[in-house]
Formats: sequence, structure tokens, C-alpha cells
Amino acid sequence: MVESYKKFWHNITNFSGIANRPDYWWPVIINYILGVIIIAIIQSITGHPIEDIYNLSDLNINLASKIIAFIVWLGMWTLKVRRLHDTDRSGWWILIEIIPLIGTIWFFILMILPSKENRWS
Repeated sequence: MVESYKKFWHNITNFSGIANRPDYWWPVIINYILGVIIIAIIQSITGHPIEDIYNLSDLNINLASKIIAFIVWLGMWTLKVRRLHDTDRSGWWILIEIIPLIGTIWFFILMILPSKENRWS
């Protein structure tokens, strides 16, 4: 689990290569849990949602959260591409998520498929 999360941060801008199922799912789970916990802590400290800006401190928190969210989004994007490579598909398959509902379901199925011999290994 820890090794998969280290790989996630080490390969944050790496679109080539592969990511097996544990290397994909552990960062997804950990990032989701950490996001919920950190947002809950910040909102309990400030007493209002992160998106509400009442003073300069709130603005700094809001900007920092957007920067962190972008960095994690970038890492997840590259991780999804590497996971698609592991199933012997092009990274362009990520665009299937654009299709409402069906695309999301199909992409989830692609992420749970086992590894295959591929051209990116």
C-alpha cells in the first residue's frame, strides 16, 4: 500500500509505463480518504465551507486547496493513463469518461481488468 502511494507521487508527471491494479487503486483510495479528512478538518477550524471566502486567510486556504487539487488531479490523470497501458490500451481511452454515465461505468470496468502483455512494459 505504502509502496504504491510512493510510486504515485514519484511518477506524478509520467505518462509512459504501466501501473498495475494495486498501484492504481491504493492511491485512489488513499487520496479520497485524505481529501475527506483534510476538508473536514479545515471546515471545522474555519467554521464554514472552503469555498466561502470572508477574509484574506480564507482566500489563502481556498487558493492552496485549488493548487493541491490540481496537483492531485494531474497525478491521477497520469496514473489512469499508465493503468490503461497496463491493460494494453492507449491512454486516449481516458476520453471515454466524457460520455455521461456509460463512459464512467466503462472506464471503471477498464480499471478493474487484469494486466495483459502490453507494448509499454
